[in-house]
Amino acid sequence: MTDRDIPAAPEETGALIDHILRTYHEMHRADLASLVPLATRVEEVHSEDPDVPKGLARALMLLAREMEDHMTKEERILFPVMRAGGGAGIAQPIAVMRADHNDYAQIIAQIRQLTQDLTPPEHACGSWRSLYRGTATLLDELADHIALENNVLFPRFEAA
Repeated sequence: MTDRDIPAAPEETGALIDHILRTYHEMHRADLASLVPLATRVEEVHSEDPDVPKGLARALMLLAREMEDHMTKEERILFPVMRAGGGAGIAQPIAVMRADHNDYAQIIAQIRQLTQDLTPPEHACGSWRSLYRGTATLLDELADHIALENNVLFPRFEAA
């Protein structure tokens, strides 16, 4: 998840953090809040279809839980310290955030495997197609979010 173009973002650290909160944290929460029930519905309605992504709702719920824990730690602990200019001991919480980012790769790989890399079968209904489009958007936005934090925000404080 590191070989990605870095999305455009504000230069100043406080504005960058605000951008991350608004553009990514809020959107991830909203996206996952709609995708989990949609995945559940698709799995239930098409339970007899051999192409249905059985386990996708569970994988999305796991991703949502892990991301919520991660984003809450950033919002309550790391970002306030960064807004205050950093300081001794900031390297440890940044290392934890980087490890969380790396851990998402396993869940994302599972989601891609369950969905044939987010490719709906020819006979997929509109809800199924919408689920895959929404999940693709979520994963793209998550990759941008991680690239911005790993390659722009975190290095500002690791080099200090």
